[in-house]
Amino acid sequence: MRGAGIRSRFPPALADREAKPAMAIDAEQPRSGAMSTLSRRQFMQSQGAALAPVVASGAYVKPKHFTVDCQSHIYVPELIAYMEKRKEPPYAYRRDGGTYVVVGEWHRRLRERHTDIEAKLADMDEAGISMTALSINDPGPELFGPDGPHVARMLNDYISELATKHADRLFGLIVLPLQDVDASLRELDRCVTEKGMKGVLLYSNLDGSFPDEDRYRALFEHVQRLGVPVLLHPAYPVTYDATVGRNLVAGLGLMFDTTIALARLILSGMLDEYPGLKLVCPHVGGTLPYLIGRLDHQTQVLKRGAENITKPPSEYLRNIYLDAVSPIPMAIQYGIDYVGAERMLYSSDHPWVDPKVIADCVRSLDLPDEDQGRIFGGNAKRLFNL
Repeated sequence: MRGAGIRSRFPPALADREAKPAMAIDAEQPRSGAMSTLSRRQFMQSQGAALAPVVASGAYVKPKHFTVDCQSHIYVPELIAYMEKRKEPPYAYRRDGGTYVVVGEWHRRLRERHTDIEAKLADMDEAGISMTALSINDPGPELFGPDGPHVARMLNDYISELATKHADRLFGLIVLPLQDVDASLRELDRCVTEKGMKGVLLYSNLDGSFPDEDRYRALFEHVQRLGVPVLLHPAYPVTYDATVGRNLVAGLGLMFDTTIALARLILSGMLDEYPGLKLVCPHVGGTLPYLIGRLDHQTQVLKRGAENITKPPSEYLRNIYLDAVSPIPMAIQYGIDYVGAERMLYSSDHPWVDPKVIADCVRSLDLPDEDQGRIFGGNAKRLFNL
């Protein structure tokens, strides 16, 4: 954490150094255009017999319930402009008509929809989404050293302005400059009390440190007192080097990062210390629901890592909200079986994922109407006090 004598994984900006990469990992992303119904149908058909009735006609059926998308992102143009002036990560550059964002060694090409709020609203209409929890994507303020508090204010003001302009469709999530915890608490108060923002987007690692570390405990005390939820979100993963081969950073690296962060939060004793904490883990909990039995055995039988907890890790996990961003129904069903329909949240990860894909997956489970109502919007209304 650069503001407190902790060495950053990223070097400081060097004005005299050119940073022009030979290639970008995500250079083949689609540049623009509406999300394709045919593409969605082909993908859903590839997922097997469970989805056949949902896509048989080819027509998407909107959820009949009030629907809240709890994970949806936008890049802030002012931040991109600021990053284009930097020469070291995180920075941005333009090439071949596209804009690339660089975090660590990861280069990602932006789609036009990443900065277009009107396109997001149109996609919400098409998918039958009533409201969306709007947040930035990475990089977060913690990667900008002493500029972090300024960056956080810039990002939160932009999200808040969009949420105010479209108050019937959007509400905002807060990002914090956690290299400076005191500044983070002030920004959290400002965003909740003055801006009416509804939750905190907390990255799974904070420039290489993890949210369960003692230096961040004041954050969890503060959000519990304010009553706002904390939504984990993957950051540039600590497993980047292990997953960059075969282009697995997004497919596996990000999931491993939230898995590690959530497991550490559970084993830290944080959930006993702050029992009123409302915590959300995206992507159906990463891989932790699948692996939680191993953590139970390690802590309860072999007594490894149990020193700060009072019950098996699986019992803590059952009290955490999961979001449904997994484009395969059986994973969502497993999450529901684990935490219950009352702790599963419909989310899309737009614009990376077509919201209709996740909605189709949820509908394909043929859940009772009451459970569908909870997942599509009822749980979010309660969680975010909408």
